[in-house]
Amino acid sequence: MATLIHTISDHSDDVNYCAFSSSCLATCSLDKTIRVYSLSDFAELPYSPLEGHAYAVHCVCFSPSGLLLGSCSTDGTSVLWDSRDGRRLAVLRQPGASPVRVCRFCPRAARLLAGAADGSVVLWDVRSMAPYRSGQVKGGSLVACAFSPNGDFFVTGSSSGDLTIWDDTMRCLCNEKAHDLGVTCCDISSHPVSDSENGFKYFQMASCGQDNLIKLWLILFADFLGVQLKYKCTLHGHCAPVLACAFSCDGQLIVSGSVDKRVIISETSTGNTLHILSQHTRLFFICRYVTTCAFAPRSPLLATGSMDKTVHIWQLDLKQPCAGGTVENESKVAVEDWSEDDVSAWLCAQDLTDFVGLFKMNNIDGKELLNLTKESLANELKIESLGLRSKVLQKIEELRKTTSSASVPDEFLCPITRELMKDPVIATAANICTVPVPKPL
Repeated sequence: MATLIHTISDHSDDVNYCAFSSSCLATCSLDKTIRVYSLSDFAELPYSPLEGHAYAVHCVCFSPSGLLLGSCSTDGTSVLWDSRDGRRLAVLRQPGASPVRVCRFCPRAARLLAGAADGSVVLWDVRSMAPYRSGQVKGGSLVACAFSPNGDFFVTGSSSGDLTIWDDTMRCLCNEKAHDLGVTCCDISSHPVSDSENGFKYFQMASCGQDNLIKLWLILFADFLGVQLKYKCTLHGHCAPVLACAFSCDGQLIVSGSVDKRVIISETSTGNTLHILSQHTRLFFICRYVTTCAFAPRSPLLATGSMDKTVHIWQLDLKQPCAGGTVENESKVAVEDWSEDDVSAWLCAQDLTDFVGLFKMNNIDGKELLNLTKESLANELKIESLGLRSKVLQKIEELRKTTSSASVPDEFLCPITRELMKDPVIATAANICTVPVPKPL
């Protein structure tokens, strides 16, 4: 069940995009502004709205840490903002000054991808504020992009209908004609799909387009096979061009928004439609296109935006909610015995949702989690950001302390501080002596 719990009506023109961090929701509009809201009460933050773009803002995205907010606009720029105070940190100008249609942060490295109407795609280094790599899509505008959860590759979609897979050096690995009338959006699930027969792990991707379709794909990387983009299935729920699609954080659901003014939530494993939401058709009886939709990473929330100038916030009550609230197994199963799914749930609960895919790809279970070090985070998992490595390591250290305490008998712990006592004395019946109480005179 999906329940409408809040509506944002602050924009004065069409809502183009919305994006979640673990604590905030950002929206952008044709009115040239970006607005940021707290997820605790949906109140607009004091520094919002953010103004600085000269024309319509097409896309917004949060960095993996949530500390940076990226935006891009028809004015040919991508802008970096500090999400804590709203300061504008940098203005990144697209080569050729072409309108920038889409932007995404790399989940592993400090880089921002920006794609433009002339087909140019630039990977910016957000530390030096300089281009790291650049490329070109032929025959159309670049309108969609998505990173793999480990950051090793990304996919772009163009108005010509092509999906292109690039590695992190901007080398084109694969190209596929996906939607006859043009791609409008794409997303990659943070949870890989396992192939029990061949032992492979696939990245699951969704794309949607002007042909009214949503297509699900599997991306396989193998040394002896190279890169394979395998078609999985097509979802036919919409009767007009589909403008937006997004996976839930556990990869089990996909949401889509369309020119048919409807939002559809489907199950990725079966393709079955679970919910059809049509509240964007009811504002003053004016029917407007649904332009954007996004799942929250840590809570069962869904945001949908429309050309009716509103953003709806939905509360999802599902049989299999997004793994991100609590870790049920944490108190029942020893950390050493955690499965990969238990580790994923723990990452979500610790505000480390962006690392779920990376840990899954490296088969990090409970035992491997406790053995991670700063060296293995940097050299093996390739987490380049020092801040992110420190954050992950701090959470693991807290988990180690909890595990250590849980394995020590209660009588060896201080009853007040719960710290391990150096020289505990355990009293038994044989040690207890009785002292006679003198009788009153």
